[in-house]
Amino acid sequence: MERPVTEADLTFDHVPQTDQSFENALEKARDGDRLTVDDAIELFTTGTDGEGIDQRRKERVLEAADRRRAEVVGEEVTFVANLNNNVTTACNVGCLFCNFKDAAHTFESDAEVETAGFTKTPDESREIVADAVDRGIYEVTSVSGLHPAFALDAEQREILEAHPEPKEINYKPPERYDTSPGTYTDQIAAMSVDGVHVHSMTPEEAYHARRGTDWSYEEVFRRLKDAGLDTVPGTAAEILVEEVRDVICPGKIDTEEWLEAMEAAANVGLGMTATIMYGHVENEAHRALHLKRIRDLQDRTGNITEFVPLSFVHQNTPLFEHDVVSSGPSIDEDELMIAVSRLFLDNVDHVQSSWVKYGDEQGLKMLSCGADDYMGTILSEEITKRAGGGYGEFRSFEDYVEMISSIGRVPVERSTDYEKRRVIDPESPPFGPQLGPNADGTPLLTEDERAERALPADD
Repeated sequence: MERPVTEADLTFDHVPQTDQSFENALEKARDGDRLTVDDAIELFTTGTDGEGIDQRRKERVLEAADRRRAEVVGEEVTFVANLNNNVTTACNVGCLFCNFKDAAHTFESDAEVETAGFTKTPDESREIVADAVDRGIYEVTSVSGLHPAFALDAEQREILEAHPEPKEINYKPPERYDTSPGTYTDQIAAMSVDGVHVHSMTPEEAYHARRGTDWSYEEVFRRLKDAGLDTVPGTAAEILVEEVRDVICPGKIDTEEWLEAMEAAANVGLGMTATIMYGHVENEAHRALHLKRIRDLQDRTGNITEFVPLSFVHQNTPLFEHDVVSSGPSIDEDELMIAVSRLFLDNVDHVQSSWVKYGDEQGLKMLSCGADDYMGTILSEEITKRAGGGYGEFRSFEDYVEMISSIGRVPVERSTDYEKRRVIDPESPPFGPQLGPNADGTPLLTEDERAERALPADD
């Protein structure tokens, strides 16, 4: 049996070595010049002329990024009233950084083991979202596993059913499963309740939604838009460098296909976000190359509203369990990721700090490292929690107002596309959403519901 790859085995063609100097790179960043990949590498490493992170140099990078943030977006810190409604954990892609998925075969009716995961029908999704909309949310975010029974719509299902080798296209009919996820268009339509903003369908999911057909990504996203899709989350990006993807997600779409799908979404008029998932096997050169590909995509489309750095949570993931990595990123790496993203992405206005990834204290610190958005209320978070994250799954408006005011910044409720904004007066409680289709300023959860969520789970 072949020995699995470990951290010590990894060698890459792209390495963090440049002919640039840290001082030159920092001067360009301070002057607002467009940075190169080499510039970004110098800032990420605080200089390739020495080992480790130089703390004094790091602080200078953070200061430059914070000044740039203030110039671009001012002192407001935004957040959105949203719900995560992930449809299914069933997946058989096998990404080594993920612990959200459950093996797809365990969902089959005749499976010998009981699945630990879930699949929601469109009716169940509608009920969950409708309740959250009544509470005042504005946005529903949905990212799901690649369930073999998922089809884009009824037409694609007919094509998949007629395929002579369904295994080749990762398809099994819904009748094989205890619960069918329906189709992507069914789920999008079900979640599109009372004008709520539906943020869903990553490039990887779009690839799954066109398998077995000759349809373009434009055609796929057009049908999804007609069903109620509003914007596309730029997840499944991980690191947009093939030698890294070959290690952490060899079964996933490649960099060029990810970029093709995102550009197609923009071409049919869908807004989008972009992400990076860092702190695993990649190095600073890979991070810089990733930022360059995102910036180039934004130059071509102009549709990216925000950039979201996602710190790798390692504890329960195959990468950690198989000794490919020993930890996630350090706090220094987290802070520099936010800062260099702000300085490098001169065409993306908003950089997000994730309290799910960083926790409240460090998440607030990121707002002084170049970030200006602080995620959303979420109501339910499953992906990071399954990977071993320990920072909870809900933040109230009261939490947001208190935290943002504590660092002297201005709390602002926003819509997904940042077009609607409401400055919140910390001296005028109670605090609840007002931008949602059914929002009236009432807090999202009652005091009893908040207390219940704070209780430890039963053993």
